[in-house]
Amino acid sequence: MAKIFSLEGKIQNYVWGGTEYIPNLLGVEVNEKHCAEYWLGAHVNASSILKTSEGGQALNEYIDLNKTEVLGKEISEVFGILPFLFKVLDVNDMLSIQVHPTKIEAEKGFKRENEKGIPLNAAHRNYKDDNHKPEIMVALSEFWLLHGFLPKDKLTNVLNSIPEFTHLLHVFEEKGYFGLYKTVMEQSEGASNQILQPLVDRLLPLYKAGELDKSSPGYWAAKAVDTSKDKSILDKGIYSIYFFNVVKVDKGEAVFQDAGIPHAYLEGQNMELMANSDNVLRGGLTPKHVDVPELLKHVAFEETNPNIMLGELQEDGIERIYKSPAPDFELSQIAISSGEKYQSKAKTAQIMIVIEGEIKISDRETSLIVKQGESAFLIAGSNYKISTASSAIVYKATAP
Repeated sequence: MAKIFSLEGKIQNYVWGGTEYIPNLLGVEVNEKHCAEYWLGAHVNASSILKTSEGGQALNEYIDLNKTEVLGKEISEVFGILPFLFKVLDVNDMLSIQVHPTKIEAEKGFKRENEKGIPLNAAHRNYKDDNHKPEIMVALSEFWLLHGFLPKDKLTNVLNSIPEFTHLLHVFEEKGYFGLYKTVMEQSEGASNQILQPLVDRLLPLYKAGELDKSSPGYWAAKAVDTSKDKSILDKGIYSIYFFNVVKVDKGEAVFQDAGIPHAYLEGQNMELMANSDNVLRGGLTPKHVDVPELLKHVAFEETNPNIMLGELQEDGIERIYKSPAPDFELSQIAISSGEKYQSKAKTAQIMIVIEGEIKISDRETSLIVKQGESAFLIAGSNYKISTASSAIVYKATAP
């Protein structure tokens, strides 16, 4: 059985995506389409295509037919599927503020909505499957995101210094993070519009004049309004922009998002690796369904000090592993130069994508050239080497 294959992913055309980065990476024609995500994995909604000696085959179908051989005994028994989904993201406009449930809560929520007969594709459905969705991202450019609630002193300062928010200071002092967030999320549309409009009226001229810095929540609040279709309704996500940490991540740095941490990607490109799930509870910056009571059950109402990870460089000086507590996945960067050799044995399935340069992956039976934007799939037990004629940067997804 061959152990190394060429793999072709699927582009996802969401409106928040850019039009150039992913087509340029993949070497395909640039047009006006918004190319937001490039999926590599076996998710049933957009499985990658494995190039075998018998032609192209959906990766999820191939794994189903050869589960133990492909995933290895342990991952096959624990998960029964490829446990992760690997993505390239190009964030041009802000994504919705979101929270992911724990595994236990996902199972309960999925079962509950199934019993109510809510169709899987219904707009008001919260749970698309019974899995959790922890995720890790590594920046491919300067990257901006919202990540967790501000520490108490910083949030107190925000509520003190923004005139429209001073009436919320006593709510925060008396009822904490939960009381503050619940108060603004349960406001009527009219009430939140009335509070936020003066703030927006101050910010927009400054934003359009280029006088706001990206490290300031005002920049992202103004951008949210400026890029919205209906400017008569101000999104309650504007509150969250001020209540959450605005985080800048430089190229090669990583952030892990666990269950309960509210977050939103704001701008830039990244590699994202997550559990094989599509469960999202939204909290604003979106025209999509926001179920406030369900959202409040899952948010971690505590201060967050963002942990920006540099990864752990391995003894070979080539691989950098970005460790996380998630049992579903492990992400690493392989930065290799001419004359160097990276050697490894796949204990379970692996997916690799070349972001820069060109590599050669080989084992005893197979040799595969993988160029920029191309991907490879390796099955359990593959004992392989990677080399390059010049230099290359590769991202690898596997399970720990």
